[in-house]
Amino acid sequence: MTEERPDATDAGRRRGAHDGEGSAAGARAGEGSAAGAHAGEAGAAGTRGPGSASRGRGDAPATTARGQGDGAASRSVEGSQRVFLVRGADASLVSAAGASLVARIVGTEDASLVVEHLEGPELDAGQVLAACQTLPFLATQRVVVVRDAGSLPADVGEALSRYVAAPTPTTVLVLLAAGGRVPAALVKAVRTLGAVVETDPPTGRARQDWILERLADAPVRLRRDAVAALAAHLGEDLRRLDGILAALAAAHGPQATVGAAELEPFLGEAGDLPPWALTDAIDAGDEPRALATLRRMLVAGQRAPLAIMASLHRHFAGALALDGAEVSSPAEAAAALGVSSTFVAGKALALQRRLGSDGLADAFGLLAEADLDLRGRSGLPGEVVLEILVGRLARANRARSRRTGTKRASA
Repeated sequence: MTEERPDATDAGRRRGAHDGEGSAAGARAGEGSAAGAHAGEAGAAGTRGPGSASRGRGDAPATTARGQGDGAASRSVEGSQRVFLVRGADASLVSAAGASLVARIVGTEDASLVVEHLEGPELDAGQVLAACQTLPFLATQRVVVVRDAGSLPADVGEALSRYVAAPTPTTVLVLLAAGGRVPAALVKAVRTLGAVVETDPPTGRARQDWILERLADAPVRLRRDAVAALAAHLGEDLRRLDGILAALAAAHGPQATVGAAELEPFLGEAGDLPPWALTDAIDAGDEPRALATLRRMLVAGQRAPLAIMASLHRHFAGALALDGAEVSSPAEAAAALGVSSTFVAGKALALQRRLGSDGLADAFGLLAEADLDLRGRSGLPGEVVLEILVGRLARANRARSRRTGTKRASA
């Protein structure tokens, strides 16, 4: 069966805001089929253009874009923009987006004659301004790349903020910031007069589109079953995506078509999952999925047992806060809980209705016992304590769901 790539319009229709604990492709353990369904709509991948745009004083509109590797670079370079800020929490994603952006700017010219790299923490204002104002030699332009822009000295940040207002016409300045703090005045200047490329993966349903967009520019093509398997396996650890794709290209050749069977040897250890993947499995009464999710959070995510315990407590506390309250809809539950997301509030309301006062009391009894055991009462390892707790909570939800279903059927 021939796989088809969707166009940008198809991908755009599937995007949208999804508050709180919205579903993300592959982020839920055991829900690869859901990712596969999305992949079925999209084939191998989709693309989208930059995000919001605001007019600056330069010749071209300023842009804020979300980075997606090579695709982000090609979609970020517009008109005569001369300054870019590539930023995000993950250094590998920032580096990849920055390299793609620079390659796009350089084009067919000799990069050794065009590109100059500078290290942010070691710069002084004179050095960076001299680099930006130097005219090109045996080339039509210069590209000055400033790494670790989140650690720039204050005077350099101020000098660059002034430079952005009147950049050298033959120089493109690229600032790479993975962590740290880019001076607010510099960020504002770049956003107004240049382009800011955000590399952090989005949350909720938009994460599915982020993966598909990366796959659109991948060196190999993935069949639908491989897309579903890859998304489910990576979970929250999306920084591994580019490495897996590069390894597949090296093994099978550029533009090779890869299925789930060919992908499996390259996956390695399953990635981390978000806390809501665990609470969703518990609420569904799916003990095997809940335990598998817990193990991924502990191993791949290296999450502390007490941190996971805190997430579970918050989850059940939301349902407890609605116990006895006169609410009948997610909107009313959101108002009672003081949250903006009706999706999150709807989950809390469903949990409260399913467990009832007695079930919530039992759940908090289990949480209290496990908390004491985590703090040393039983002497058991924290991972074991959590496995026991998660198993008991999932079984309790399953039993309550069956009981509720029986009552409805008899009614």
